[in-house]
Amino acid sequence: MVKREQGFTLIEVMVSLVIMVIGLIGIFNLHIVAKRGSFESFQQTQASYYANDIINRMKLNPSQLTNYAGTYSGTPSSATACNAAVCTPSQMQLRDIYEWQSSFTGADETVDTQNVGGLDTPTACIEVNANTVTVVLAWRGIRETKIDAGSPIVDTSTPCAASKENRRIFSIQTVII
Repeated sequence: MVKREQGFTLIEVMVSLVIMVIGLIGIFNLHIVAKRGSFESFQQTQASYYANDIINRMKLNPSQLTNYAGTYSGTPSSATACNAAVCTPSQMQLRDIYEWQSSFTGADETVDTQNVGGLDTPTACIEVNANTVTVVLAWRGIRETKIDAGSPIVDTSTPCAASKENRRIFSIQTVII
């Protein structure tokens, strides 16, 4: 009598487990890459929102346009003590900068004493040339920023934290009449 055994050998089970583990590692790495991409995308969207927010504030207060120019980072200075309905244009400009800087630095959203909203270590620059306004937001991204030597990208935001490690930059230019 010939005895035929059916089933898997130990080697077959081990090979299938190795293949399954390699597949699971790939799926796990894909998940990490997707999370990073999602975070980077969210930060870019936030920067776009903050840049458009200050531009809209400037459009509502065009007499103070040149006073909005500057570089902003860190904790915002104190807000002016005026009711938004009865502020003078110069008080409104100070209030706009305070509220805008509080937003993009995350001071508007806190847990205990920790800022949890806004961009990661942001710096913002506003340049005003006649009625042309340029708003640049720079913040720290997850991965290091690398630009090839022959790249057509020109880094024009030197005063706005361009040397910051892992920096991301969002820039918008518009005309306010």
